[in-house]
Amino acid sequence: MTSRRAVCYIFGVKLIDRAVTGLLPFIPRPIVRRFSGRYIAGDNLAAAAQVVRDLNQRRMMATVDVLGEFITSLDEADATCRAYEEALLAIEKEGLDSNVSVKLTAMGLLLDGEHCYGLTKRLCLFAAARRNFVRIDMEDSSCTTRTLDVYRRLRGEGVDNVGIVLQAYMRRSLDDIRSLLPLEPNVRVCKGIYVEPREVAYQEPEKVNENYELMVDTLLSNGCYVGIATHDEKLVAAGYRIVKALKLPAQHYEFQMLLGVREALRQSIVDSGHRLRVYVPYGAQWYAYSVRRLKENPKLAGYVLKNILGGRDTNGEIPESKG
Repeated sequence: MTSRRAVCYIFGVKLIDRAVTGLLPFIPRPIVRRFSGRYIAGDNLAAAAQVVRDLNQRRMMATVDVLGEFITSLDEADATCRAYEEALLAIEKEGLDSNVSVKLTAMGLLLDGEHCYGLTKRLCLFAAARRNFVRIDMEDSSCTTRTLDVYRRLRGEGVDNVGIVLQAYMRRSLDDIRSLLPLEPNVRVCKGIYVEPREVAYQEPEKVNENYELMVDTLLSNGCYVGIATHDEKLVAAGYRIVKALKLPAQHYEFQMLLGVREALRQSIVDSGHRLRVYVPYGAQWYAYSVRRLKENPKLAGYVLKNILGGRDTNGEIPESKG
């Protein structure tokens, strides 16, 4: 294939993938459910607990996420907090190796900042009483400052069993790291999955990867615990190089991946002697989560649909997403 034909082919594939993304609202839920079955633990806590048990048996840790964000009432926020408390109780009762991850919009961040803070602190204290940990997820750029403010406030009030997420495609992330360093934060570093304007986010994959490596190196070099969250083999290899150069024991960092994604890579990380944590989402809001992940990765949307129509199983080997 000539270079010109190759460019035309790639451009055409991208157009098809984006067209598929536009059709997502019209795709029947059972088909979306077929896609989501691999990437979501189930509708309820019992299903999530079973997935975590299976992961633990394979020497993998987990972080449980109750699906649901951008809620419309504080009653929903209260219910979300209770669902997380139930998850923490189940983790404690069954002796599972798992913590929890929470999106602050699900705790009312956009409705009432104080109410959201109160619920988040309550959840962290509930987790602390069970010697567990809460990861505050990062959302789109409209929430970044408010999310970091909640994290800083918690740490300022002595809540230490809480971590944060920073996204490598955000131009501000290195500055955020520098401002957080005095707290020795526990940080998950990911690429970023939300569609953002060029003014706030890098658009070039090479620049995102470069920033990702710099963020991980900066955090680890300053004694911070880092969750190296990626499905990109090049970034996994970069993580290996950084921890080796710094002579860090495995207890000072971990790799993180989504449930159902790049399972062979996931196993190879564990087999190489590194700690790995798998993101385990569950709940009634599975449909919204599934559609969002497909919309955020048009290549994945086209890939999944082609596999569904062709009757083939993706086996978790999907194109790299930004998440």
